[in-house]
Amino acid sequence: MDLIEELVAQISDFLWTYLLSVLLIFTGLFLTIRLKFFQFRFFGHVLKNTVGKIFKKNKQKGSITPFQAFTSALASTAGATNIVGVPVAISFGGPGALFWMWVVALIGMATKYAEIALGLKYREQNKEGEWVGGPQYYIKKALGWNKVAAMFAFFLMIEAIPSTMVQSNSISTQVEGAFGWPTWLTGGVITILVALIVFGGIKRIGKITDKLIPGMILIYISIALIVIFAHIDQLPHVFGLIFTHAFTPISAAGGFAGAMIADALRWGIARGLYSNEAGVGTAPIAHAAAQTDHPTKQAMWGIFSVFVDTIIICTISGLTVLVTGAWQDVGPDNASNMINVALSTVFGDYFGGLFITIFLLFFVLTTTGVLVFYGEKQAEYLFNLKVSKGMRIVYIIAIYVGAIGGLQFVWQFLDLTLAFVVLANIFPLLFLNKEVKAITEDYIERIYKGKGGKPSIELFVHKK
Repeated sequence: MDLIEELVAQISDFLWTYLLSVLLIFTGLFLTIRLKFFQFRFFGHVLKNTVGKIFKKNKQKGSITPFQAFTSALASTAGATNIVGVPVAISFGGPGALFWMWVVALIGMATKYAEIALGLKYREQNKEGEWVGGPQYYIKKALGWNKVAAMFAFFLMIEAIPSTMVQSNSISTQVEGAFGWPTWLTGGVITILVALIVFGGIKRIGKITDKLIPGMILIYISIALIVIFAHIDQLPHVFGLIFTHAFTPISAAGGFAGAMIADALRWGIARGLYSNEAGVGTAPIAHAAAQTDHPTKQAMWGIFSVFVDTIIICTISGLTVLVTGAWQDVGPDNASNMINVALSTVFGDYFGGLFITIFLLFFVLTTTGVLVFYGEKQAEYLFNLKVSKGMRIVYIIAIYVGAIGGLQFVWQFLDLTLAFVVLANIFPLLFLNKEVKAITEDYIERIYKGKGGKPSIELFVHKK
């Protein structure tokens, strides 16, 4: 078993360090150029038509509001990856890793925009009247690559099992350390709460995420900003470190072992990609349920989500550990505790640990609920609604098993299965670049410029 785990780890490391990172960056750059830098030229318009219209009601086709679709998708990326992932990247890659996270986010906006736009164009209604979509639908309908579509759906359906297990284990062990609760108790509570969420379908998930996610993000940012402003004299020095060591090596200091340029590049890119999930193909699954009359209107939420997730939240996390010196005080082996240490410089050890525990608890609930939804929708695509509801039970059981630390060898397959998911999505995105361009141009001409007229593309392909 140890040999198998080591082999899986080596294959996963190779795929994510070299092949997938290069592919995702190339795709982001290619789509950015193909769309004539849409995410930059129209960023003000994006803000106006996303966060600027949160409270605007519409009666377009869809199961949930555009904002609920956005928060549902954001729930699967924001949280642990921002709190734990960023300190890990800095611990191994140095302050310069934050710069490369920004670069990845800026070009990743185009990738996420493209996959959501395609997901909306090729969505359909299932037998229960819910709108469903995602890479498996546009791969099959637009390209006719049935086997690739099935590959995406199968590996994402399987990947959701270790994903839910890792999520529940992260919070059960955190609660055990902070409050002394046994993992079986925390696991039981989490399992019941997630079950109550997912058995309500995407509509209940949307209603819960649009209440919890914005509040949790704002609270986290507020607490972190207090810490940053308490050490504001360090900001000029910190920004100097970020930009300098994105292109030059940095020597060891304190608990920090030092990093080469390649380390900053590797860890910044890897954590950036993992944080916002641009190119993974999961976001279109949630966004496909949104009430909208044009793919671009909803796809702009993808641009905004990458901005919030990486440019705002990850930056705040990075600056917090850098200005406090926690990145030098805490070694790589304990990097996941770096934010706690940073917060303790202002609020004390008890509050720092308590806040992070509570924050992660709520995020794990929403993240796990969305992961279960993603997984069961793949089962629905591959088989039928009855099988998808059966997979829902499998995921709920996996949540509890993961919380108590069971079947840890399954966790080793998380990165590997996710790699196959990305591969099945990224090549179709490149082949469908003309469709994405046509969708974007149709929106710019008819809606942004107000010329009106009939759509120049077939906007929706759906069945009942």
